[in-house]
Amino acid sequence: MPGFDTGTPESLLEAGEFVRTLEKRQGFKIACPEEIALAKGFITKEYFAQIAAKAGKGDYGQYLRGLVD
Repeated sequence: MPGFDTGTPESLLEAGEFVRTLEKRQGFKIACPEEIALAKGFITKEYFAQIAAKAGKGDYGQYLRGLVD
């Protein structure tokens, strides 16, 4: 992944758009703490499912619940 200088509003927006595009095309979230914790064995699948159930109805919550299924 390329490095971004996010020192200006324009470059910060550009970096955000890059991340959004990458996530949309690849179908995964970049640096999802819950997903990383599960993969590293820091939390159980059961606890992850509890977190996902409480994550709300937005895209992030849907993503987490999709990982449980």
